[in-house]
Amino acid sequence: MSKETAFYPRLKALTDEWMDLFGYWAPTEVTDTQAEYRAVRETAGLMDFTMLRKVDLEGDGALDLVNSIVTRNVSKLTPGRIAYGALTDESGKMVDDCTTMMRSADRVRFCGANDRDYEIFSAAAEGSGIEVREFTDAMPHLCLQGPHSREILEGLTDADLSARAFPYYTFREDVEIAGIPVFMTRLGYTAELGYELWVDRERALDLWDALVEAGGPQGMKVIGMVALDLFRIEGGFIIGGIEYDPTVSPYECGLGWSVDLDKGDFQGKAALERDRDATQLRLTSVVLAGGGDEASGAPLWVDDEEVGLVTQAVVSPYLGDKTLGLAKVRRDLNEPGREVVAQVGEEQVSGEVVSHPVYDPERRRAKES
Repeated sequence: MSKETAFYPRLKALTDEWMDLFGYWAPTEVTDTQAEYRAVRETAGLMDFTMLRKVDLEGDGALDLVNSIVTRNVSKLTPGRIAYGALTDESGKMVDDCTTMMRSADRVRFCGANDRDYEIFSAAAEGSGIEVREFTDAMPHLCLQGPHSREILEGLTDADLSARAFPYYTFREDVEIAGIPVFMTRLGYTAELGYELWVDRERALDLWDALVEAGGPQGMKVIGMVALDLFRIEGGFIIGGIEYDPTVSPYECGLGWSVDLDKGDFQGKAALERDRDATQLRLTSVVLAGGGDEASGAPLWVDDEEVGLVTQAVVSPYLGDKTLGLAKVRRDLNEPGREVVAQVGEEQVSGEVVSHPVYDPERRRAKES
């Protein structure tokens, strides 16, 4: 049964359109999807991301323990930095895409989207003296994304939120927004300048109200998950259950770059060494002549041979309403300009592989703003 987040009372007053996302109620559309999209690309959007699982690890050797499980070499992190990557099982297949936040060598904060994360860390920590605590519901969080997101927040805090003081993929624990202490990260899921604000549950609605009051005059919108699909597919972001499941290697779903086979032993390393060359599919983007949302899941063909599939497709505002999909394509054919044919229902739709991701591939809007 789906759970309600701490922000549900405010969202329920705005929409009756809901879906289950990782076990929690999430709005599909709040006002109008196109208006929500434009808000994030032009001003700002506010999203409830409480459903992401949060785990703290504390004790001597906490960072080393995390490093023995995730694919990135997080031992290189310095305090305040964040690393994104994969968590795999012993067979080298995906459990989660996740972030590791280094508070100190013996205090690590972890965020993913799978209940198995906590179970894996708890099992690994048994007998070590390291405390592993899951606190998803105790600390709900919001994402504020868009080119005006910093300006909105600066009106609510005395903290320096400039790019120099608060770079991309870092976090802060010394910020108050409208007098409310928050754990704040500078990252997001939209390829825009953005922040995540984690807050104690008892102050969640206070934070919501402060952000809505401050952002409303600037055109900020509350965002539903349909609009979020537009951002993530244009920006090339993956999600569990669509780009990967427990049968998929990180190399297949776009996270091969995060597998550090040169670091010490870690969970799934031997299998990942084999998968690096054995895995044939690679994530990319495709533009199709039609099909829209219905192209999601469509097999892709080249010269009468099936070579991959579209994981999810949308009608992309950024591309002038062309059909854009994230796709997995056989790696020897995965090159921009490669012509493909998608089997969308009974119809064959022409298309091509394009540079990936489509929207701001250098992440300049997110990094340099």
